[in-house]
Order: sequence, then structure tokens, then C-alpha cells
Amino acid sequence: MKLGIVGLPNVGKSTLFNAITKAGAEIANYAFCTIEPNIGVVGVPDERLEILAELEHSAKITKATIEFFDIAGLVKGASHGEGLGNKFLANIREVDAIVHVCRCFKDMNISHVAGSIDPIRDFQTVELELILSDIELLERRLEKVERMAKNQDSKLMAEVALIKKLLSFLEEEQPARDYVPETAEEKHFMKDFFLLTSKPILVVANVSEEDAAVGNELSQALTDYFAKDGVEVIVISAQIEAEIQELQPEEHADYLAEIGLKESGLDRLIKASYSTLGLISFLTSGPTETRAWTTFMGNRAPQAAGVIHSDFERGFIAAEVVPYSILAELGSINKAKERGAVRKEGKEYVMQDGDVVLFRFNV
Repeated sequence: MKLGIVGLPNVGKSTLFNAITKAGAEIANYAFCTIEPNIGVVGVPDERLEILAELEHSAKITKATIEFFDIAGLVKGASHGEGLGNKFLANIREVDAIVHVCRCFKDMNISHVAGSIDPIRDFQTVELELILSDIELLERRLEKVERMAKNQDSKLMAEVALIKKLLSFLEEEQPARDYVPETAEEKHFMKDFFLLTSKPILVVANVSEEDAAVGNELSQALTDYFAKDGVEVIVISAQIEAEIQELQPEEHADYLAEIGLKESGLDRLIKASYSTLGLISFLTSGPTETRAWTTFMGNRAPQAAGVIHSDFERGFIAAEVVPYSILAELGSINKAKERGAVRKEGKEYVMQDGDVVLFRFNV
């Protein structure tokens, strides 16, 4: 999973990125400090892995991972080349979801490109640049497809019709993710367009350390603004996340408790990312390795097997499945088998979060 961190300059994107990835991204109080996107890989926290590894005496543990792309600050006019505009926008096309970081803290020592703090305005500024970039992309595609459609090819004509509808939609400053495809064909076309505003979004309200536990009036305004759209707003103090990374892992829980938090901002952001993208984790475990794998909610067993290796999907025979909760309670796979808790599932089985699975295949 790839998440792109975007926002105006000086809203705390690189501070947040630096804290959660320990990748050492440069941080400075001036616009366009970040030019090339910094990329950091983060292991997905999953307490189930250590317990499974202990049960199976696994030699190593491998977490699922998320790639965070710290994309340089966008400004008004980015879609027309302002700042480093189009270069930044091209980087966003590579990600699965966009994390909008909005500044919800006041600090006279950190400048704001607009001269005042207004997280809703800031989000709208970035969103509009993404919409304008999509309009430009679709206009170029329309010109090309209309030339190709002169022979009245029905598929190309259908694509032309959809592009025109999308352009009208976007010109009303509505993101492509709010457009509901009318047919399966339209849905297929939209996947091929790779529109920036068709990507799912999450919003981070970056607050001061004092507001990390309960937020403030600015973060609440953001939450209220997105409530009708079902977009999740995660209140995070990037500065707190930075301080957490300076501590030993065993000190994290006590530190978070002191400031009134049950889990870190990173953990909450990852959970929200999984939910937004419709992802689940299934687990494999044995003496060599205990590992978490990511697949889409609703995927069947062969598709999940393909996440491990294409041969597993191609030669799928069956999946031996036991829910993690049952396996942890019984204490071993052998006891789970004795109790009849290990099920043999076929090609139609829909994977569930926390399934511990052994795939049988033949190629």
C-alpha cells in the first residue's frame, strides 16, 4: 500500500513523515524544501504476529508494510506549474490513497503561505489543484480519443461520452471520487484514467502537543466539514510523533498514557488507511517465519494466495484456515486440528481479517 502525504508548504508533512518512518527527510521552514518525494517504508503494527511466532517458534517475524511518500508542498497554481507544480502532481499519481495534512496549530515562528491558519481553506486549495490537473489530463485524452473515434467505434464513443461527463463534473469543483459510474464500462474506464481526485483520501489534522489528546476548534471544524462525506479525520500532533520515536519501544505506552492517548498517531493512521482502502490482513506461520499479508476485503482464497506468489493462485487447491483468536486460545495448530477448528476451504471462501492460513497448491 502506498500513501502520499500532501498539503500546503509548512503544514507539518515532512515532520510527520520523519517521525513515522525515521527516514531522515529534510525539514526546513521554507516552501519547497522537499523537491523529490521522500519514500519511507513502515511496518504495520500487529500484536498477533509475536504471539503466533511464539506458538510456532518462528525464526523471524515479517510485518505487512506501507510506503509513505512525502510529496512536496503544493501551492495555488500548482496545476499550471506554480512552485514545482506538475512535477509534484505526477508523484501523487503513483499512490493508492492521499493523506491530506492540514495545519491546525498556531505558531508565530512557522510561516504560512496564505498568511493565516485555516485548515478547510488549505484543503480546498490543494483539492482544487488536483481537480485542475485532472481536467487538464482529461482534456488531452478527449482530444486523442475523439480523433480515434471518427470511425464510430462504440467503445471509443462510450469513452468520449464519459470523459465529457467527468469534465462537466470536475468543472463544478467536484472530485472524481464523488462521481458514481453509471455502468460497469464506465467503472472500467475510470480505473484507466488514474485521476488524482478519484483516489480515496484521509485527512490529518496536525495539532500542537497540548491538543494531541482532544484536538481543538480547528481540528473539530475539519471533522465537521468532512462528516457528510464519510472521510476520516485523524487528529495527530506531528511533534508528539517525533518525540515518541526518540523513546525506547517499551516506553511508548507510558508516554502516550501521560498525554491521554491510547495509541500513537501512526497506528491510528494505519488503521484508518486499511479501513479507507478496504484492506485486511491474513497471517501465515511456521518454524521459518510468521508473516502478515495484505489483501482486499472480499477477496477469495485464491486471490489472497496470489499475494504470496502467483503460482499459489494459479495452482490453488485448498486453504487450511483457523481464525487467529481460536488458535491463540488453544495454543497450537495441533490442538486446533484436534478440536476441529482448522477448516479446509475451497476457491469460493472469502478471506477474513486474522485468518491464519496454509495454502495447498499444485503447479
